[in-house]
Amino acid sequence: MINEFVGSSAFEPLLLMLLFGIIGSVPLLIISRFISPKKRFTNPVKLLPMECGQVPSGEGRTHFMMQYYSYVLMFVVFDVMAIFLYAWGSAAFGLAKTSTLPIMAFLGILFAAMGYAMYLSGKKDIW
Repeated sequence: MINEFVGSSAFEPLLLMLLFGIIGSVPLLIISRFISPKKRFTNPVKLLPMECGQVPSGEGRTHFMMQYYSYVLMFVVFDVMAIFLYAWGSAAFGLAKTSTLPIMAFLGILFAAMGYAMYLSGKKDIW
């Protein structure tokens, strides 16, 4: 009897959150429909690309630099790695010693990927 009670009440917070989200968002969507302008793009100037509020003149004269792209990729890798390391480190004392091997394999794969990305960042002809 207790299992039936726990099973039915386990989804109550989720259902309440879903109901609150619907009650909070649907009226706002309806109100924005009523107060938004009905005629869209009546002025052709609104469709022009702007540079700091000015109409651009001519073609673009700069080349998009890709020199920091590999460092951005390394940041993304280490950001994800930091999340997993924090979760592992906060429970490290309660884990068995055999659970260290998977995290070492995980770190090895990530450091190998970082080393390869650093190797590629030294090559200028790939950009």
